[in-house]
Amino acid sequence: MTTIISWNVNGIRAVEKKGFVSQLLSLNADIVCIQETKAKPEQLSAELLQPGSDSVSGGPVYHSYFSSAVRPGYSGTALYALHEPDEVLAMGIKEFDDEGRVTAACFPDLVVISAYFPNSQQEGARLDYKLRFCDAILAFCDRFVTEGRNVVLCGDYNIAHKAIDLANPKSNETNPGYLPEERAWMDKFTSSGYIDTFRHFNSEPDNYTWWSYRFHAREKNIGWRIDYQCVNERFLPQVRKSEILSDITGSDHCPVRLQID
Repeated sequence: MTTIISWNVNGIRAVEKKGFVSQLLSLNADIVCIQETKAKPEQLSAELLQPGSDSVSGGPVYHSYFSSAVRPGYSGTALYALHEPDEVLAMGIKEFDDEGRVTAACFPDLVVISAYFPNSQQEGARLDYKLRFCDAILAFCDRFVTEGRNVVLCGDYNIAHKAIDLANPKSNETNPGYLPEERAWMDKFTSSGYIDTFRHFNSEPDNYTWWSYRFHAREKNIGWRIDYQCVNERFLPQVRKSEILSDITGSDHCPVRLQID
């Protein structure tokens, strides 16, 4: 069984101070996808660059790969892997690579992608940029599927797909993350041969991955499900479990976990 974790940490240096490395090691994942690192590798501690390297227990040691934004303290993705991938890629599109939006690890039959989708911002100020990214990431995934490889697209999509995926859908219909254009793209993505693994296993409401820091939203579970681990349809039979780890704190997002054969 292979375990893949995805987590928007909202600043990897900030979450390190809250016990991130020990949390990471305790999850026993084969691959960990991180979003919103807000840092370049040269700003990070040895423990963040190679988690497990100081372990006296002989536990796992992770290889790390980072895609950082040009702008300091902004955006960025990373990926930790127990086994070195054959190749690690960004998107190859400057406007997205300059914000460190994607880190993709290529293995012989599987590509695992850590993606941080743009926020469309108030009044859709960056909606065009976001939709360009969305279409580009779909093409990026399609490329690997066409080659015969399977894809796991992990990350903070910054989109709640359906009404069940946020606590207050009616009052958020004109807000970023639940705009009609964003939901329409998710419809397009899931109708293009990609499966929302969590919803494949769980059709219950009140399952969220992000909560505002305001108004005690997490305590009240007034949240949004905007973090996903989607797979191509052909790969679905190998997916055993997809779950939200809402008990793990340290960020305004919680991790999500996928288990595959």
